[in-house]
Amino acid sequence: MTDNTTGDPTTAASDPGDGAPAPKPTPRPGPRPGPGPKPTVLSSTVIPVVHPHPPTDPSKFGRIDENGAVWLKTRDGEREIGQWQAGSPDEGLHHFARRYDDLSTEVEILETRLSAGTGDPRKMATAAQGLADQLPTAAVIGDVDELSDRLTKLIEGCGKSATEAKEHRAKDRAAAIARKEELATEAEQIGAESTQWKSAGDRLRAILDEWKTIKGIDRKTDDGLWKRYSAARDAFNRRRGAHFAELDRERAGAKSKKEDIIAEAEALKDSTEWGDTSAKFRELLTDWKAAGRAPRDQDDALWARFKAAQDVFFGARNAATSERDAEFAHNAEAKKALLVDAEKLDPASDLDAARRSFRTLRDKWDEIGKVPRDQMNALESRIKQVEKKIRDAEGAQWRRTDPEAQARAEQFASRVAQLEDQAAKAEAAGKDRDAKKLREQAAQWREWALAAESAVADR
Repeated sequence: MTDNTTGDPTTAASDPGDGAPAPKPTPRPGPRPGPGPKPTVLSSTVIPVVHPHPPTDPSKFGRIDENGAVWLKTRDGEREIGQWQAGSPDEGLHHFARRYDDLSTEVEILETRLSAGTGDPRKMATAAQGLADQLPTAAVIGDVDELSDRLTKLIEGCGKSATEAKEHRAKDRAAAIARKEELATEAEQIGAESTQWKSAGDRLRAILDEWKTIKGIDRKTDDGLWKRYSAARDAFNRRRGAHFAELDRERAGAKSKKEDIIAEAEALKDSTEWGDTSAKFRELLTDWKAAGRAPRDQDDALWARFKAAQDVFFGARNAATSERDAEFAHNAEAKKALLVDAEKLDPASDLDAARRSFRTLRDKWDEIGKVPRDQMNALESRIKQVEKKIRDAEGAQWRRTDPEAQARAEQFASRVAQLEDQAAKAEAAGKDRDAKKLREQAAQWREWALAAESAVADR
């Protein structure tokens, strides 16, 4: 029997029957099986684990005849797939069966990947179609019909999976476009309307961060949406820039106004016109508030300068007020001492002496000057009581002598009292000039009243 070799060299020994070792024959090339299918290179980096199937009896699907011809059994009948002369028929069947198993494993890998969804369905379909195209001429022994059916089903599954993947991509693309549409619309609203510069700027940056994560949009559509967002952001930045530029101009103007106010305040700080200057400082403070804020790094320093000028003036005024209050308190004590003497006068026993003494006391009273406001009414009331006691005595005397002259003297005295009362009210209101004029008028009427009283007394 002559043996041929295929694939791995196989040496067949000849037994001559005499027990002596026979020389090794030189193998000769014989017909080789047809080329098997080329291995399919898969694109995914995920390699599915394929569990080997138990070996199948190759004699069910093929045979090797006495001439070494290898036959494959299919549902359409037998077809010759090659020659085998490198060993026994059984070895040949298993050789071609292993080649079938290799082919079946490739199909199973594709099936596993399709089931797991770990590869590109289009590329897997191409690989499966390549195997299916090679199958009719493949030099393998096994259930080729079943393998063909699996490949057909695999190709159909790949097509369905590719369609589903396409639909999924289309759905994802639509969702991505819709989301970027929403973001672009929001950005346009911010760019056109918002004046919340800090929060709106933060939101535009957040939109950009989200924008970068959205994928799967064709370049033309994505470019169009990006132009909308970019234009909205530019519009916002322009409006914000214009706002802060105007704010800078306003603050520069406020700084200039406040510097003018400071100049006025510093010119007034040494004034002793307490009333008028206090009113002027109140006006300057109102102007300061109306001027608005200067640049942030300068506004506090400007206020410190203005306040320093205020403090100089009001500190001096307060010191002067304290000194005045002390003087007024001293005056009050002096007037209280005069009142002690005035209240001892007895016009009923000696009207002329009482009148002369009161006139002297009254002159001293006026010379003493102002007293604290909270004591003014009480002191004036006491001196008026003394004056009234004298007037009442004068009136009584006048009535005893000349009713007409007495009435005229009383009229004069009433006018004096009226003027003195008005002077006291003016003084209490801080109208010193008016009080002075009223006291001068009262002094004139008092002289007339005294003259009238003297005339009555002379009679």
